[in-house]
Amino acid sequence: LSGRKCGVFVGCASGDYHRLSWEKQLSAQDFTGGATSILAARISYLLNLQGPCLSIDTACSSSLVAIANACDSLSSGSSDLALAGGACVMAGPALHIMTSQAGMLSPDGRCFTFDQRANGFVPGEGVGVVMLKRLDEAVKDQDMILGVIEGWGVNQDGKTNGITAPNAESQTRLQQEVYDRYRIDPANIQLVEVHGTGT
Repeated sequence: LSGRKCGVFVGCASGDYHRLSWEKQLSAQDFTGGATSILAARISYLLNLQGPCLSIDTACSSSLVAIANACDSLSSGSSDLALAGGACVMAGPALHIMTSQAGMLSPDGRCFTFDQRANGFVPGEGVGVVMLKRLDEAVKDQDMILGVIEGWGVNQDGKTNGITAPNAESQTRLQQEVYDRYRIDPANIQLVEVHGTGT
């Protein structure tokens, strides 16, 4: 990959790692280690990747939006390959405290996505990354193809039922736009990736 026009698109939020490190002592490493922009940049730097490099924070949908941006980059030709995904590390209690005070955490400790019992979300942490490539080039290079993204889209609900709550009408509209733009027959869909907080 070194020297290739490979984009890096990482969904991430500021998290609490930098907060914890700042409480101990301030150093040059805290300046770069706590910046979300450096997360994607460090990957590009260490692997010598020369495509677009973005750290993306759209809250819970960050990794999905990062993958959509990677697909856009591949489509436009600004990337020949793309590493895309997300990272969330909860190094302290701050997220739980703030979301609890905001009434966003599920008191049941479960997300009842698409269910009348939906009453909040449950935070999780982890890292996930996929390597993306244009399909014709992956076939030509005889790559192992584990999946094909045929369509994608991103929107914002606007002023609806709350800034942290999903809006069914807005999401349905985006879904239909994606079907139309990419000429997708919903009956042929094998996998749907959604962000469903249950809020």
